[in-house]
Amino acid sequence: MAVNNRSMNTLLVVRSLKLRLRRVFVVLAALTMGAAIVTAMAGVYFDINQKMSHELRNYGANFYVGPGAKESTLSTADYRTMVSMAPHGKLVASSPYLYGMVQSDLEKVVAMGVDFAQLKKLVPYWQVQGEWIGVSFDKRNAMIGASLAKKLELKVGSDISIIKGQERHTFTIKGIIDSGAEEDNYLIVNLSILQEWLGQGDQANYAMFSIDNDKDQVDQFAKQLQAKFPELTIRPILKVSSSEGKVLDKIKLLMGVVAFVILVLSTLCVNTTLTAMIGERRHEFALQKALGASHKAITRQILAETLVMTVASIVLGLGIGYVLAQILGQTVFSSAIDLRAPVFAITAVLSIGAALIAATIPTLRAMNVDPAKVLKGE
Repeated sequence: MAVNNRSMNTLLVVRSLKLRLRRVFVVLAALTMGAAIVTAMAGVYFDINQKMSHELRNYGANFYVGPGAKESTLSTADYRTMVSMAPHGKLVASSPYLYGMVQSDLEKVVAMGVDFAQLKKLVPYWQVQGEWIGVSFDKRNAMIGASLAKKLELKVGSDISIIKGQERHTFTIKGIIDSGAEEDNYLIVNLSILQEWLGQGDQANYAMFSIDNDKDQVDQFAKQLQAKFPELTIRPILKVSSSEGKVLDKIKLLMGVVAFVILVLSTLCVNTTLTAMIGERRHEFALQKALGASHKAITRQILAETLVMTVASIVLGLGIGYVLAQILGQTVFSSAIDLRAPVFAITAVLSIGAALIAATIPTLRAMNVDPAKVLKGE
């Protein structure tokens, strides 16, 4: 008997859906739209920390460490200790900086010593004619600011020598940089060469760090360093680091509002359509009641129909939402969005919840059908 009841219920559900394909399509479209938007927004939400933090790294370093009031330079040994203390997996790049006047074969110039392997990640906004130098210990090549290159009439591939007494060191210009700042007037060389040339040992003027700040790692790092090196000047570059959390919070709030509004609209659309479907089936429910069907049985039938449409819409919504997430990712971040496990659960739970809420009023109306009045035609 139980098997026959299940078969009958299945038959009723399938027959009901087949006979009302237009309204079923409307419900599917509404739920699919809601599921797709939730999937896309949730996908971006869970992936945006990494993407936005990476995007904001284009603004350069967001952390400064320099000597305190009693010192004039920063030890590179201390710098290496700081690097080891940086948040795991969050240090994008870092380098000490050293400045000094050197005599070139043309005139005196300001030289800046850096770690070339880290430079491009620290100042990705520099415009470079030629190539970046990507090797930390490159002693043969240098980069030069556009203003200084123009003044000295140097081009990419030109040689420039620095002179100290009888010593001479020759560099080949590998890249000409346009930073829009003081660096346009500098000769940029390997840090260790400039330290040796100036007799600075393991000293630098300061160090710069670029750190992913999706969870306030910059402030945490600052507190750690201040406890370890109280004599040094340690500070986040607020215009870069503080903007990350604010931008992330605003974008996440916007995505949440958009997803909520779409979900509410989808729920209202499904409610209206299901109410119309129930109205068309008054005689069907009246007949079922007259034949002994209970309120529970009718409720189960309506919910089964709703869940069938909901499951189909979740599958479609996940697929469409994934595509929308990729479009958003490529448009905003020029990168793909990874759908994480919570996205699937959130989409399923919210879609089923919205469908059940939408089906509440139509189900109550179906249970209130009076068989005697309806079958008499009243």
